[in-house]
Amino acid sequence: MVRRRLGFWRRFAVMTVKPMIRVLTRRTWRGMEHIPAEGGVIIVVNHISHADPLAVAHYIYDAGRWPSFLAKSGLFEVPVLGYLLKEVHQIPVRRGTTDAVKALEAARAGVRAGEAVVIYPEGTTTREPDLWPMRGKTGAARLWLDTRAPMIPIVMWGPEEIYDPRSKKLKLFPRAQVTIVSGEPLDLSAWADAQPTAQVLNEITEHIMLHLRDMLVEIRGGSAPPLWTPKRPVQRPEEQAA
Repeated sequence: MVRRRLGFWRRFAVMTVKPMIRVLTRRTWRGMEHIPAEGGVIIVVNHISHADPLAVAHYIYDAGRWPSFLAKSGLFEVPVLGYLLKEVHQIPVRRGTTDAVKALEAARAGVRAGEAVVIYPEGTTTREPDLWPMRGKTGAARLWLDTRAPMIPIVMWGPEEIYDPRSKKLKLFPRAQVTIVSGEPLDLSAWADAQPTAQVLNEITEHIMLHLRDMLVEIRGGSAPPLWTPKRPVQRPEEQAA
């Protein structure tokens, strides 16, 4: 169904991104059956590289859904790219400002309209030294409390071989081995009747991040460290939304 409703700019994006990812990566993809075929859904993803949005977009598209990412607003100000992002229905986030609330309003509307909204709960590429998940922001938790839509966790490992945020080095060849795995919808029933207090939002966010971390262990191996807390300026609650 998604392929018949794409329109010109979405088809253009598909024709641009898919061949690029196929050339740059060798792919191991599992768990697509956990992504609902229709209806509003929140997809939470670990963020390890500036290259991973393209990989996970390809994955979600091949699972049969069109991904609408919450993306930093600066991308929408880039000539041509900004226009394309708007045309393919991505959602700008002005981080660290009250405008982040507007992004959540757009995300909420998207979920209620039956879209697949993709959120990086960390809000940026992880600052954890070995690229394990760090503590997240509360945007995904707020969106779930507002919509109660299924929340699907996705983890990946491999895009950092293309662009490593620690060294800021781009490496296009040899092809990177990229593994992406979806899990079953997160069980958030413990907060079924909860109100969006600071404690509840933090509890849900930690639950999300620990689940992503544990899923990542399965594809990375080794032992995961505790969630790492980045140094960041104190923000008002409304500024932590996304």
